[in-house]
This record gives sequence, structure tokens and C-alpha cells, in this order.
Amino acid sequence: MATFHTVAKTSDVPPGHAIVVELDDYRIALANVGGNEFYAIDDVCTHDGGPLGEGQLDGYAIECPRHGARFDVRDGRVLSMPAIIPVSTYDVRVVDGEVQVAIPAE
Repeated sequence: MATFHTVAKTSDVPPGHAIVVELDDYRIALANVGGNEFYAIDDVCTHDGGPLGEGQLDGYAIECPRHGARFDVRDGRVLSMPAIIPVSTYDVRVVDGEVQVAIPAE
């Protein structure tokens, strides 16, 4: 069972942007879509290891700044090459203005 951890305040992630948070051994790109929807994915592009949290967020699509691979932040699926492998996603919830991400139990 996954455990939720507070990683940011909602105000830390401007609408239409992503930030990088570290939780245990995970580097997570935390995206704010439209001001009230938060999504969490691995921060590492599956094509070349680029930092997804530093990429452009356009709606639900985040673009790797290295080679332009795009992923859907809702489910991690690849939207455009050169990546062909989806990124991992994590459950997110907001509680009292804090964004919490679920990390799988080991």
C-alpha cells in the first residue's frame, strides 16, 4: 500500500508549471494544470534521462527540455517521440492547501 507524503504547498506550484520535488529516493515532477489539478510523474525522461520538471507544461502534456519528447502527466503515456516508454506516475491529493504524493510501500 502506498503512503502519502506532503511535498509542497499548492502555492509553490504556479498554474501551468511543474516543479521538482525529492522524496526518499524519488525525483518527482509535480505539475499544476489549470490551477487546481496536480499530477506527479518521474522527473526522468525515459528517452535520455532529461529533467521533465524543467520542461514546458502545455495542458496535460509536459515536454522534455533535452530532445522534445512529450508525456501526458495524467497517466505517463508518451505523446511524442523520441521517447517510446511511458514515465511512472504517482497518486496525488490536496489536503488543506498541501500537495501530497503517494509513494509505493517497499
